Amino acid sequence: MNKKIAIIGSSGGNLYNLGGKDPKNLLGELIQQLKAANMEVAAIQFIATEASMDNVKPTTKASLWVWNGEEAEKSFSGLLSEVNEEAKKLDEQIALMVKEGKIDGVIFISADPENTNSKAIQEIVNTKIPCVGTGGTSMAKIQSLGANVIAVSGTTGTTNRTRAIANVSALARHWKINYKPVIGKLDELNIAENPLKRINFRGIMVASLPGFIAMAITLAIGKIPGLEDFSKIFDSMIAALPVIVAAVAAKQVSGLDEVAIVAGVVAGTLSVNGGIIGGIVGGIIAGLLVNILLRKSFEWRFPATTANILSGGISGLIAGLTVYFLLAPVALAAGNGIRLLISEALKISPILSGGLAGLLIWPAIMFGVYHAAILPIILLEMEKTGNSFLGAIDMVGLVMVSAGITFANMIFPRTKDEATVAAPGFLINVGFGTFVEASYPFMFSDRLVLGGALISAAISGTVVGIFNVRGTAYVPSIVAPALSNNPLGFVISMLVAFSSAFIITSIANKLHNSRKKSEKQ
Repeated sequence: MNKKIAIIGSSGGNLYNLGGKDPKNLLGELIQQLKAANMEVAAIQFIATEASMDNVKPTTKASLWVWNGEEAEKSFSGLLSEVNEEAKKLDEQIALMVKEGKIDGVIFISADPENTNSKAIQEIVNTKIPCVGTGGTSMAKIQSLGANVIAVSGTTGTTNRTRAIANVSALARHWKINYKPVIGKLDELNIAENPLKRINFRGIMVASLPGFIAMAITLAIGKIPGLEDFSKIFDSMIAALPVIVAAVAAKQVSGLDEVAIVAGVVAGTLSVNGGIIGGIVGGIIAGLLVNILLRKSFEWRFPATTANILSGGISGLIAGLTVYFLLAPVALAAGNGIRLLISEALKISPILSGGLAGLLIWPAIMFGVYHAAILPIILLEMEKTGNSFLGAIDMVGLVMVSAGITFANMIFPRTKDEATVAAPGFLINVGFGTFVEASYPFMFSDRLVLGGALISAAISGTVVGIFNVRGTAYVPSIVAPALSNNPLGFVISMLVAFSSAFIITSIANKLHNSRKKSEKQ
């Protein structure tokens, strides 16, 4: 009998810029991969907003997507407050389905365990059916409630397709089901939709992150004795960055796949003199043009091959030449200006700059500023040197502090359940340099732990300033020092962050346990 899966969630915060604002595509990718694994969709409750969840209000327009037995469809539209009320009704229905054994597994997508998904999640916790999902904050809360989460990840650097494959693969492994991901196309996209709505600078930068990490790795390899020639490869990687971001921009803006990627590569190749900002601009122009030219080609009844050549090649050429002759100097000056501001701040006081950046890094990620501003700036810094001052702050102030908090809750937990919740977050933090939201349940439940995170990040940021460290996150902690300009200084900074967070969290937990014992007596 085929396993029945429920899809529960929303268009999310950071996810919104990585495919969440296109619910038809996001849900379609999941449905397609589930079919490939011989699994069935039992229910869908997906809230799609017209803005990132980091910035929504009750009056933000939204819609509720559901499963009609054959496909995902929009069942209700209105203000977010109205959609939430409709979603709660469906939440009760899904909860009953879980209780009656009509759902075998769940895929969460930036779910809301405290409101619109609370009843279903409570039954999911009670029945212990396997769950997978994305969305750092929401998945951390779901784990802390005791759900049987078998796989979890954040959204940075992902796409609708890669997330769908990852989620379905985890469920297939759990049930030992033979599954081969489907890489074919979904139903034809609505290319008549206004592509201007899909222009998003931070979404382009975040999706391009793997290319920047690859560049940083070539820099580290070039430092190994006997492999100095890798410095030439590093130079080639830097030159390729505008091409990478242009391809990503063209694909995202156009809403298309291969033809847009070709257009972006052509545009990016001609935009290298404008740096990564020039590449992004060239890619955006290419994405707009490829959308228009492809639609017009179909209207003019051109053969498909001709339509692809025209839309992919000509649009990329026009966009690239526009940047090459007109926009490259402006784009390059913009990138240099941002790097110059950071450089001047560090010249004035690297210790103060590091401490202040460390202090603000947690509020930035909690309130949606990190992905909107800090991560793009990190990538702009990396464009020239392969590593970044804010990248080092990211690793020590977020990743290592989160690792320290979760490790403390493994060694000195307040309850045995918290140790179980903390372990996966610690392993992901240390092993992959991401998913700092794993420490949220502990930070939000104890002000001392939250304060300790801020203090630890500020102290370690100060150490980064003292050693003038440049680095990056999103890599294993044991690898990160090799990608920096000062490996020893980076190691010290990371150990300071980890130790400080570990000690403060351990003290907080012991104080909490002491209070509980006193209350019982």
